[in-house]
Amino acid sequence: MKKLLLLLSFLPLCIWGNEGMWLPCCLSKQTQQVMKEMGLELSSEQLYNPGGKALANAVVSFGGFCSGVVVSPDGLVFTNHHCGYDAIQQHSSVEHDYLRDGFVADSLSKELPNPDLFVSFLIRTEDVTERVLQAIPVGTKENDRALIVDSISTLIAQEAVANDTLLRAEITPFYGGNEFYLSVYKDYYDVRLVFAPPSSVGKFGGDTDNWVWPRHTGDFSVFRIYADQNNQPAAYSPENKPYHPDYFAPVSLGGYEQGSFCMTMGYPGSTSRYLSSFGIDERINTDNAAMINVRTIKQAIWKNAMEKSDDIRIKYASKYAQSSNYWKNSIGMNQAVKELKVIEKKQALERQLQEWIRREPDKRSKYARVLTELELNYRNRRNAARAMAYFGETFANGPELITAALAVLNFDFEAEESDLERNMRQLLEIYANMDISVDKQVFVAMLKEYATEVGKEFLPDVYSLIEKDFKGDYQAYVDDLYARSSLKTPHGFEQVVRGDTTYVLFDDPAASFAIDMLVKFYEFNQSVEEASMNIEKNERLLNEAMREMEADRVFYPDANSTMRLSFGMVGGYSPKDAIEYSYFTTTKGLFDKIRQYKGDSDFDVLPSVVECLRRKDFGRYATGDGNMNVCFISDNDITGGNSGSGMFNGKGELIGLAFDGNWEAMSGDIVFEPNLQRCIGVDIRYVLYMIEKYGKASRLVDELKLTD
Repeated sequence: MKKLLLLLSFLPLCIWGNEGMWLPCCLSKQTQQVMKEMGLELSSEQLYNPGGKALANAVVSFGGFCSGVVVSPDGLVFTNHHCGYDAIQQHSSVEHDYLRDGFVADSLSKELPNPDLFVSFLIRTEDVTERVLQAIPVGTKENDRALIVDSISTLIAQEAVANDTLLRAEITPFYGGNEFYLSVYKDYYDVRLVFAPPSSVGKFGGDTDNWVWPRHTGDFSVFRIYADQNNQPAAYSPENKPYHPDYFAPVSLGGYEQGSFCMTMGYPGSTSRYLSSFGIDERINTDNAAMINVRTIKQAIWKNAMEKSDDIRIKYASKYAQSSNYWKNSIGMNQAVKELKVIEKKQALERQLQEWIRREPDKRSKYARVLTELELNYRNRRNAARAMAYFGETFANGPELITAALAVLNFDFEAEESDLERNMRQLLEIYANMDISVDKQVFVAMLKEYATEVGKEFLPDVYSLIEKDFKGDYQAYVDDLYARSSLKTPHGFEQVVRGDTTYVLFDDPAASFAIDMLVKFYEFNQSVEEASMNIEKNERLLNEAMREMEADRVFYPDANSTMRLSFGMVGGYSPKDAIEYSYFTTTKGLFDKIRQYKGDSDFDVLPSVVECLRRKDFGRYATGDGNMNVCFISDNDITGGNSGSGMFNGKGELIGLAFDGNWEAMSGDIVFEPNLQRCIGVDIRYVLYMIEKYGKASRLVDELKLTD
C-alpha cells in the first residue's frame, strides 16, 4: 500500500487516481503502471487483444443501452435486472407475472426469445483521427464540418466491414470532436431470457433506494445468446444453438475486502467532464429542471393508476422504471452540483485557462475568444433552449398517443423486410402497453404544464385551436381528440397499410397534433442553429485548449457508448462529518429495511424470498463469518450504460455486477469526486445464491467456471 501511495503522489499530472473511463485498446504506460500497482495481475494483452483471447471478449453491449458479461461456454450473459426489465415485462401478464414472481427456465427449450433484443461484441478499435481531420479544409464552417465528418466517417465504416457482412462499424468522436475512433462490432440477435429474480429482489428499495447507499438490491438477470449452426449471428430460430464464445469470464467465490483491486468493463453512455461552466449551467437549470418538473407530474399519474390495477402495473412498469431512474438522477445531480460547487470549480479552471492563454502569445489567436463566445451563445439560446427542454418532455416524451402518431407518420414502408418487421413490432408495442384513460390524463397535464412554463411565443398553433374551439378547456380538447382519432388503436395504422381511401391520415386529430409538434420543433432548431453551431465549435476548442494547458496529464475521453475500462479499489466513504459508510451490505440490513418500511411497496418482499433468506442456507456463497453479502462499493468511475458491467478482481474474475452510483456524487457525469464517488454493485455470490437456492436453477451455476 505504501508503494501505491508513493506512486500516486508521484504521478498527479499523469493519472488522476482512479478517475477515468479508459479505452482498453489505448491504455498508456502510466495507466497500466498504476493498475499494476493497485493489484491488476493481467497483462494489457489479457485485457484487450483483437483476434486473441482476452477479458474484453467476454464483455457485451446489452441492447445498446446497458452492459453485460458472458460467463459460460454456452453463452450465458449476466446483466442487471433493470437492464432486462423491458424483456421481463414483455413476457409478463396478469396470469404469468414474471415481474412480481420472477422467471426460471428449467431447460434450454423454456428460455424465452426477445425479438428486438441484441448483444454486441467489440471486434476491434482503431484511431482514425488523422484520416478524418485531413478531409476537413482549414477554415471550414461548423455546419459544413459536420457534414464532412459524417461523410468521411460513413466511408471509413463501410470500408472496415466491406469483406464481412456480419460486422458493423461506427466512427465515434472523442474529446469534443478533436479525435475519432473506429469501432467494429459483431451483433447477435437471438438473445433469450433465462432467469429473473422477483422484482422484490431485483428492484428492492424501488425509487426510495435508487441512487442511494447503503443498498440491498439483487439487481441481476440472466440471458443466453444463441447462434446458427456455425456459431454466427442469426435471427431467432428454434434451430439455433447456444453461442460458444471465444472467451468467458470466470466467477470468483473469494469475495473482496477493503482495498481490494476492482475493475469494470462495459459501455458507459455519456459524460460531460470537459463541458464549460456555461454548458453545465444549461444542463442543470434548463434540461434537468424540465425533466424533474414534468416527470414528477407524469409519474404521479402513472403510479396512481399502477397501484389500482395489475394490468396497468405490468403495462407501465418498464416505462415508469426508465422515466423515474433519470428523474431521480437529475434531482441528485442538481443537488450535488450545488452542494459541491461544481460550477464554481469549473469557473476557477476557466480563469486558469484564460491566464495560460494570456501567457502564451501563440495560443491567443486560436483560443482568446473561446470562453467569451461560449458565454454569448449559451445566453442567446437560453429561452429557446428552455422551451425545447419542456417541449421534449411534455410532448415528444409525453402522451403515448402522440408517440404512436409520430411513429405512423414516420413509418418507412420501403425498409428492408427485417427492419419493417421490427418497426411494426415496436409500433404495436406502444399500443399494447398504453391505457387510454391514463394517457388522456397525461395529455391534459402535459398541455397545462407546457403552457405554464414557457412564453406565449413558444406555444404551438394547437393552443390557439384549444382557446378558440374549446374555450381553453384542455380536458374537453383531449376528450374530443381521443374520441375522433383512429390512431388511439392500431386501427388507423391498419387503414394506412391497406390504402383505405376513406381514411386520410393527415386529417386525423392525433396526426394533426403530431405534425404541429414537428413544425414547432423545426422552428426551435432553426432559431438556435447559429448559436448551437458556435457552441459546438467553441466547446471543442475549449477541450483542445485544456488538454494543451495540462500537457503532462493523461486525459481519458468522455463516455460515448464505446467500450471502457475503469479501475479502483473496494472501500467505504464518509459523506458527512461523523458519518462513515462500510463497503458492503448483508441480508441483515435487508431485513432491517423490511421492518423499517413496513407497508411501503418499495420494500415489499415475496414471502418465499423472505423464507429462503431466513433459512441462512448460504453454503459456499457465505462470507467467512457465515453471513451473506448483498452489495458492495468501489471507487470505480462509471455512469449510465455501465449498468450490468462486470466488476472484476485483479485476476479478471467476476466479483459483482455494477448497477448504480451514490447520491452524494450525482454530479459524477460532470465532475469526478474521488472522495465521494462510488460504484454500487451486487455481490456475485448473492447472485449465485438466488439462482441456486431460491430459483432452484443449479443447472445454470453448473455452467460457470467458479474459482476460490
